[in-house]
Amino acid sequence: MRNILQLDPFSGAVFLFRGKRGDRLKALVWDGSGLCLYAKRLERGKFVWPRAHEGALRLSAAQLAMLLEGLNWKQAIVHDEVIAPSLA
Repeated sequence: MRNILQLDPFSGAVFLFRGKRGDRLKALVWDGSGLCLYAKRLERGKFVWPRAHEGALRLSAAQLAMLLEGLNWKQAIVHDEVIAPSLA
């Protein structure tokens, strides 16, 4: 993955892979002591899958949660990062 996606699999990033039919998903994530493989199959419907033009796509935590629930994550409104005000 490091060579193909230009991402470090030990960075804490979640790597998602969808099956051919679109109803199965596998996630690979480093938990600090080893790589974990998670799998999910939807009973009905398909995962709304992003089109990755450069091999990888970044999703917000809300978008990831929606994708894992089988919802259309593209409808999520992603706001810019809020910067906490500093004390005067």
